[in-house]
Amino acid sequence: MLMVSLSLAAAPANEGVELYKQKCSMCHRTDGKGFSALKTPDFTDPKVQASLTDKEIVETIKNGKKGTAMPAFGDQLSKDQIQALLSYLRSLKKK
Repeated sequence: MLMVSLSLAAAPANEGVELYKQKCSMCHRTDGKGFSALKTPDFTDPKVQASLTDKEIVETIKNGKKGTAMPAFGDQLSKDQIQALLSYLRSLKKK
C-alpha cells in the first residue's frame, strides 16, 4: 500500500515535467533557463522566481501574455494540469 501512495504522489510531479516538455520547453528551454532572444524568463533564477506570484504564473499559463509569443493554454489544460506545471516551474529554482 505504501508503494501506491508514493506512485500517486509522484504522478502530479511527473505530469508537470511531461507537460513542460510538450508545451513549454520550445520557448523556455528544457532546463527552464529561457532564451534571451525570445525574452523568456529564466525559471532557474531565484530573482525571477521571487518576482512572480503563483497567481501570475497560473494566469499567464491560462491566458497567455499580451505583446509576447506566450500563447494561452487555458482551453487546452485542466486546472490540475496547470497546477502541475506551476509546481514543476517552482521546482526549477536553483537551490
